[in-house]
Amino acid sequence: MAGAAAAGVAWRRTSGDARPDRDRREPREPREIPPGLAPKPGEPETPTDVNLDLLSRGVKAELRSLSVEQAEIVAAHLAAAAELVDTDPELAYAHAEAARRRAARLPVAREAAGTTAYAAGEYAAALNEFRALRRMTGTDDFLAVMADCERGLGRSQAALKLVKEGLAVSPPIAARVELRLVEAGAREALGQRDEAIRLLRQEIELIGARGPKSARARLRYYFAHLLAESGDTADAEKWYAAAVRLDPDDETGAAEALAELQGITIEFDDSDDSDEASAGDDSDATPGADQ
Repeated sequence: MAGAAAAGVAWRRTSGDARPDRDRREPREPREIPPGLAPKPGEPETPTDVNLDLLSRGVKAELRSLSVEQAEIVAAHLAAAAELVDTDPELAYAHAEAARRRAARLPVAREAAGTTAYAAGEYAAALNEFRALRRMTGTDDFLAVMADCERGLGRSQAALKLVKEGLAVSPPIAARVELRLVEAGAREALGQRDEAIRLLRQEIELIGARGPKSARARLRYYFAHLLAESGDTADAEKWYAAAVRLDPDDETGAAEALAELQGITIEFDDSDDSDEASAGDDSDATPGADQ
């Protein structure tokens, strides 16, 4: 939903940081597990074939405060969670929870548990983890996803309170967009769709061409979604198209939503030889001169 992007995965490497010359590691010979580190009933087994290069340098630095045996087990579960969060968030959460149980004092373990719980739709658990992380680090980086957890739990007023708190510190544009998206979602949940539309229209005009393309695309996508839900299909088409120009890889789903709105069935070609130029101008020009 709105705050999904806010639940970043700083505990794993981004695709741009991956090391292409290393494939999955060979399975390691299992060691004798020291007392207290054995898995609980129902907990996934400690992986022996995950790629630990999925973990960022910051994560590895935090793990140095643990014993060697403890660090190996926690690292394996964190790497499995990072590998699975996009495809099997429930199993990713189980691995992250296994890591958190053994290293609850490490911020990275709390972040992994919160991020995977959020991805799995376990909003109460995610909120608890992000609250703990905020107490441990003093960071406000997760206020948007915390607010979205409140919205997901049906507590829209609490979500709006967190959004207000997040906006008060003048966050970067990407974080501001996530807060506004959650705010719009909470307003819609309260039956205030017109206000949600007004908020996002104002935000689009205010930000203009500033900030990451991904954030601007998400803003336009959700604005178009609200317009479509309100019955304004003509404007919705324009804004879905604006999102597509900023999101040629269709991470937002704007191209599919636009095609559905137009009654068109499309098939996506994942081959590398697709003509990227067909995505059109990726400028931030808004349809209808920012209506």
